[in-house]
Amino acid sequence: MAAIDLRPVAVSVSPARRLPQLLLGLVLYGASMAMMTRAGLGLNPWDVLHEGLSNRTGLTFGTIVAIASVCVLLVWIPLRQRLGLGTVANIVVISITVDLVRAILPDQHVLAWQITLMLGGVVSNGLATAAYVGARLGPGPRDGLMTGLAGRTGRSVRLVRTAIEVVVLGAGWLLGGTVGIGTVLYALAIGPLAQFFLPLVAWRERDR
Repeated sequence: MAAIDLRPVAVSVSPARRLPQLLLGLVLYGASMAMMTRAGLGLNPWDVLHEGLSNRTGLTFGTIVAIASVCVLLVWIPLRQRLGLGTVANIVVISITVDLVRAILPDQHVLAWQITLMLGGVVSNGLATAAYVGARLGPGPRDGLMTGLAGRTGRSVRLVRTAIEVVVLGAGWLLGGTVGIGTVLYALAIGPLAQFFLPLVAWRERDR
């Protein structure tokens, strides 16, 4: 199967298709994060850090996500990464959505519901990642950090991503973030899930 072109494309190109896809993808991403936090069985590495900081500061999970995103964007400056509409929307939409969903979705304590939320959260996150990346309106802050560091250091994206996630996971765990089977499942499944969904949702030139 041919590689899918995911380079950013101007907002003015097919906005009726790409803008709604971006927004829906980001809303689903925020909802999937909330589902995993309420499952209580482990979070993805960045969310382990977000939860740890939220627990220590008393700020809402979404507020911490937004603050962390802005801090990551500051690192973009020496990496010479460029913002896109998708970058800004990523911060705003995900931060708001995760807090809204957490407000109506309580913590789960019955194992069957915990597993259901965990699995639903991981699968939804894979679809959401494919949707917002496939809209090609600019990378999220953490995606840009990964590609920027890879470009500046000459290291592979896989190595850079692994290094970043090990660091944030360790920091989040030390701060009290939840590490568990959900963390392992996410690490193993998110790549294959995003790859599976991308051909179904990625915008291509022929879609004009």
